[in-house]
Amino acid sequence: MALKYIAVAVVAVSITLFALQNNAPTSVRFAVWQLDAVPLATIILVSIALGVVLVGVPLLVERWRLRARLHSLESRLDEADTQLGEARVRTPESTRAEGGPSDG
Repeated sequence: MALKYIAVAVVAVSITLFALQNNAPTSVRFAVWQLDAVPLATIILVSIALGVVLVGVPLLVERWRLRARLHSLESRLDEADTQLGEARVRTPESTRAEGGPSDG
C-alpha cells in the first residue's frame, strides 16, 4: 500500500516539474477557436486528460456491463446449487426404499 502512495507522489512531482519547465506561452488554433498565450504544459496536460477520458469511459462502461453479467451468473449458480442440494437430499431416501445396502 505504501508503494502505491510513493508511486503517486513520484508521478505528481513529475507532472509539477513538467508544468514548471514548460510554461512558454503558445497560441492554439482549432477550427474557429483561437487561444493566445496558453502555457505549453497546459495544452499537453489537457490533451492527456482528454485522452484518458476518451479511453476510460468506454472501459468503465464495459466493466459495469461485465459486473452486471457476473451478478446474474452468480444468481443462477446459487439457484442451481439450491436445486442440486434439494435433489441430493431426496436421492438417498429413494435409494434406501429401492433396496440399498442391506443389514446382513
